[in-house]
Amino acid sequence: MTALARTIAIQGRVLRHVLDLDLDTAAARLEGAERIWLVGTGTSEHAARLGAAMLATADFDAHATSSAGFVAAPPPLGPDDALVVISHTTETACARRVREEALAAGTRLVSITADGKGWPEAVEAAPPERSETYTASYLAALLVFARVAVALGGSEWGEDDLAALPSLVDGAGVEPLAVETPPTRLTVLFGAGPAAVTAREGALKLREASRVLAEGFEAEYLLHGSAVPLTADDHLIAVDPLGDLAGLTASLADAAEREGIPVARLDPPADLHPLLAQLPLTVRLQALASRWADRQGIDPDTVILGAWADPALWSLAPR
Repeated sequence: MTALARTIAIQGRVLRHVLDLDLDTAAARLEGAERIWLVGTGTSEHAARLGAAMLATADFDAHATSSAGFVAAPPPLGPDDALVVISHTTETACARRVREEALAAGTRLVSITADGKGWPEAVEAAPPERSETYTASYLAALLVFARVAVALGGSEWGEDDLAALPSLVDGAGVEPLAVETPPTRLTVLFGAGPAAVTAREGALKLREASRVLAEGFEAEYLLHGSAVPLTADDHLIAVDPLGDLAGLTASLADAAEREGIPVARLDPPADLHPLLAQLPLTVRLQALASRWADRQGIDPDTVILGAWADPALWSLAPR
């Protein structure tokens, strides 16, 4: 069994650990901030985007951006601002630069990292990932944000909703998605609202773990040109069609089928807030990526190879 598959299987346990974490210090640092910036790279940027939406439910002015984008065009920071740096390894060059700038500006600072990384302001949310296709650390960061939103006065979900997530995640990991093999050309995942972030995260997992061509879109992008080159050699995954109140995701799925393009539908759990629903939805896409890797004999745990692994590349950050 790969490290990816083992990690997917224990994500419920990781979330139960997050439910037991003391987040009072982190919440106190954010409380009263005029603006909160959430920054991360790759999967961590996806966590920042859903995390900002979660903090907005507690009436905070929360903004998400990539670490590189923040470094390239930094907003003015001061003691009335708060910054959340999401960096599982604490080694990403741009994330480190963002943190250094926040410390220099006296900005309220919270980080979300792996266990044992040594940043004193950090919530250590998950064990270090053993696979380069990151999974558990992403869900752990989302649950940290969901808990902090409640601690800061958010009322769109409660402790009982959060307590239900580990079991939902356990179940999602063994719930098959009916896409047995990768398509000949391209896999496109799409969704609306928070499901659009899950579509992008799912596409990233498919690319990393199984080396397939996959893209994640806002559902509206398909309507405005991105669907033009798609054919029956591609496959679409509609993320959260039943949860999309406007019906755009489901309608686009129907349109794709009328064009002869295969579509799988990934529906949310019943009676769960749309933001919280992204955790079990994400797990089903992680499991798909793991299954495709296994069927193709691909190692999903060693992802960054060749010239892409050059340490000089990984040390660069915009000036």
